[in-house]
Formats: sequence, structure tokens, C-alpha cells
Amino acid sequence: MLTNRSMPECTVIPVLSYPDVNQAIDWLCKAFGFSLRLRIGDHRAQLAINDGAIVITKEHASSARAAGSVMVRVEDVHRHSVVAIGHGARLISPPADYPYGERQYTVEDIAGHRWTFSQTLSDTDPEEWGGSAAKR
Repeated sequence: MLTNRSMPECTVIPVLSYPDVNQAIDWLCKAFGFSLRLRIGDHRAQLAINDGAIVITKEHASSARAAGSVMVRVEDVHRHSVVAIGHGARLISPPADYPYGERQYTVEDIAGHRWTFSQTLSDTDPEEWGGSAAKR
């Protein structure tokens, strides 16, 4: 795949709408640990975190927010949740350990988007918890 300095290098790039892009940039960077990668006027921006990225756009009256969440891997779920909640993220589900080897929590951001943050605890075979890996 060709690289382009105008696009994040990750394969999947969620696009989320916010009423105020500048406020969203500030909040997402402080609360969730993103960094600003690229700003396009006051209507669009790219934010990076580790090897991932999101695009945020200005929400229009006709846009409808879809259900679901964005999942982001972090080093320490507990530390991350304290910062996010301290910046006003609304807790949906507190940090918990799961049999698939992850510790996760879910919050809602200032625009109502749901975010799940996940910390890897162990390399767990999907067969151990009832999953099945796709055959490559």
C-alpha cells in the first residue's frame, strides 16, 4: 500500500462527528490520550494514538450517530479511566477483566460516542474461552 503524509498509516480509521471539532480535539487529547495529527480548518481533524487514528468531523444537523463503539488498546486501563472520567467521560461499564485476556472499560464522550478501552493481560487462545480463530 502506498503511503500518504495526508492520511494515517493504519488500515481502519473510524470517522466520528462532533458539534465542535476544536472542543473535541482538546477533550479527546486530554481525556483519552490522543494527539493531533492534522487539522483541516474548523471542520475536520485527524487524531493519532499509538499506531491507530480517528478522523473527527463537524456534526451536521442531518447526521445521525450510529450505535456501537470505538475500541482503543491502552497500556493501563485503570490509569486511563481515571484520566478520562476526570475530564468528564461518562462511565458506562467500569474496568473489568475478561476471560479472553483483556481488561476493559467503556465510557461515553462529550458528544455521546461510546469508547471501549482495552488492556491486554495475557495471550489467550480463543478456544480457551469459547471463541474460534479464523483459519488462514
